[in-house]
Formats: sequence, C-alpha cells, structure tokens
Amino acid sequence: MKLPFFPLQSVFFPGETVPLHIFEERYKELIHDCRKEALTFGIPVFINNAISYGTEVQLVEVVNTYGSGEMDVVCVARQVFKVLSFENQLQGKLYAGGEVEFLDMANDADDGLREEVIQKVEALYDLMDVPFTKTPPKQFNSYALAHKMGLSFEQEFELLQMTSEKDRLLYIKTHLETTAHVLNEVNRTKATIEMNGHFKNFDPLDFPDFKI
Repeated sequence: MKLPFFPLQSVFFPGETVPLHIFEERYKELIHDCRKEALTFGIPVFINNAISYGTEVQLVEVVNTYGSGEMDVVCVARQVFKVLSFENQLQGKLYAGGEVEFLDMANDADDGLREEVIQKVEALYDLMDVPFTKTPPKQFNSYALAHKMGLSFEQEFELLQMTSEKDRLLYIKTHLETTAHVLNEVNRTKATIEMNGHFKNFDPLDFPDFKI
C-alpha cells in the first residue's frame, strides 16, 4: 500500500491522539488532500538518519486555521507499518510518500501479565509521588502509558516494532523494574546525604569468636 509521508522525530502508538501544527506548504497540501479525499497518511519515525517504521494516522479535525494558511490539526494513530520504499515527492505532489507494509499484531497477553505491569506502573508513580489512576487489566494495553513511564526515544521506537502484546508488556515490565530500582537507589542516596552532619545511633557489634 502507498501512503503519503509526514516524517517526524517522534513515535506515535496506535490509538494515540496526534496533535500537529502544520506550517510547511507540502503539509498544508497533504492536509487539504486528506480532507478532500479522506486519505490517511504515515508518520515514519526519523531516527539514526533513516526511516524504517512508522504509524498510519487519520485526520480527525482541523482545530484552527490561520491567515497564513497554517493549521492546528488533530489526528488519531491507527496501524504500525514498515517502510518498503520512499519517494521524496509523490507524483504531482509536494509531499513525500512510499510503499508500506502493515505489521500483523498479536494480542497474546493474559490479564495476569497486564495486572503485573499495572502494579509496577503504580509503584513507579508512587516513587515519583505522581497521581496514578488504575485501569482494569482488560482495558489496559502496552500502548496506554508508553509515553508516561520514562522510555527513551530509542526505547519507544523499539517498542513500536514489536508485534506481540506479550513481548511489549514484558519489555515495559523490565524497564519499570530497572527504573524503580534506580529511583530507590536515588532516594536512598538522598536520605544518606540528608543524614550527613546528624548524630547517628549505631548498635555495638560483638565479635566473641572473631579471629584474624
């Protein structure tokens, strides 16, 4: 399938709302075509000076149109794709595009794993003293909080390429465990630093059978 492209240094996950400010002429044309022809377009992730994967998005609403022709638009992310070819300009258009192949996603995670990940997200938010609204496991998926758990851009891109929900949740679980461990160490170090200069009550240690 061929899609128009709007490459960005951002990762968008299926189901996510995508707000965009449109100011370049080529993308003004793209939004105009989307409105006129009900097109979807792709946002390939520009990373390491290349594009290889991205997300198809659908225009939902043009929120503002300015005198200059610039626009604020809202889109929704749909499917993840692999880029098969790239054309800097589609025929007769200002914007780029190319052939894509949509990834087949496997919804192979059980509620037990979902619940475990939710608990670890909640524990991380507690460590950061950030409010957390718990979601029932059946309504939770790996994309729900992907931008809100401290994943790096590279990690988000890695997550985007995974076709198994189970693999994505296990990846997130490992990340949450590592992050929580680091935060615990930071909090312990902070407490130690704050104790400096204070008198400490140490228990005496007895070594009745100790020999060198």
